[in-house]
Amino acid sequence: MLTRCSMVSRSAFAVAAFGLALAGMPDMQAYAQQAGTAQDAAPAQATTAGDPPAEAPAITPSVDVDVEYELASPQGDVSTRQRMRWQVATLRQRLDPDKSSVFMITSWRDRTLSVVDLGRKKDSIMPVPGTQQLTPPGQPAMVGSYARLGSSVVAGEQCTIWRTKDTDGHPTDACYTADGLLLQVAQGGQITVRALSVQRVAQPDSLFVIPPGLQQEAPAHP
Repeated sequence: MLTRCSMVSRSAFAVAAFGLALAGMPDMQAYAQQAGTAQDAAPAQATTAGDPPAEAPAITPSVDVDVEYELASPQGDVSTRQRMRWQVATLRQRLDPDKSSVFMITSWRDRTLSVVDLGRKKDSIMPVPGTQQLTPPGQPAMVGSYARLGSSVVAGEQCTIWRTKDTDGHPTDACYTADGLLLQVAQGGQITVRALSVQRVAQPDSLFVIPPGLQQEAPAHP
């Protein structure tokens, strides 16, 4: 149905970007990811079978955190903002696109992705796409290729720049903190994802609860 597809697409963009869902967290831009969000632009953070890289960053946050991101289109002419909150004890992530009534909650323990549309009073729950496993918090990436390029400061935070590839095989430079926070993503010299603020504060359970009284809606299928 058209309504179901639009419900998912409006918030899908956040998932891929982080790979935690970070769909997103498989891709940050899909994240999401989509619509030019962080998911497609960012490296996948979930893991599949393969040899571990010789050197790699921690790619799943080891602390509770609240991060506001600015997401740019590949052309750099359009930008939007997205808020990501992560609760490490329960491996849950919430993604809120700016100025939207839609948000997404991913539970990696249950491997479920919930799309909540408060404007339409509907929610859709589906399995996390794919068969990826989440890299344990604070641990280095278990698959993929990474090359350390240098360091930077983003949103007042020190991070290390790593050259890797996104899910489509495009070279991607991602800047991660020592505790696994993704602060910046660049492709072809263009910054597509950038953290504007970082707050390492405890995230309450209430943030990750689906509001009562919503109508269940079947997820859209490709």
